[in-house]
Amino acid sequence: MAEPADLSPTIIESLYCEALTLADEARAVFDLSGRLDLAGEDEDLARVALSCEALRTTTRMMHAIAWLLNQRAYFAGEISEFQLRHHGRLPAGQPESKPEQLAMLGPDTQELILRTERFHARIARLDNAWRDRFAMNPSAIHRLRDRIGREMGAV
Repeated sequence: MAEPADLSPTIIESLYCEALTLADEARAVFDLSGRLDLAGEDEDLARVALSCEALRTTTRMMHAIAWLLNQRAYFAGEISEFQLRHHGRLPAGQPESKPEQLAMLGPDTQELILRTERFHARIARLDNAWRDRFAMNPSAIHRLRDRIGREMGAV
């Protein structure tokens, strides 16, 4: 398997612009101005669903933007690599949306939520690949020695 490409200022800036656009779209979609298509009995449930998804989506995007801001600060020389590794970890993703809640939202809102989930997953893959560079993986000889030790102990 090929080594993952290193992050570059160009990649980070491109992702940062995409994140800001998505965050602005989320703000516009989740603007609680009272415009819900559902009325009547399901109105309260739809409002709860909208509130839950708004919180998940905006939190997801703010985590991604914070990660990108840390990367930008690193490339600008404002923080060290040690500080970035120590404080720049991407928080775990939000819990998955409940299908019954998503069904209460309009198709445009559902599509935006999925786009933000995919964006966060991309950032998470980049973060994991970058962090894997620093992982202490044992060499082949150490793995072989450990395997022989396990087999000899099992006899």
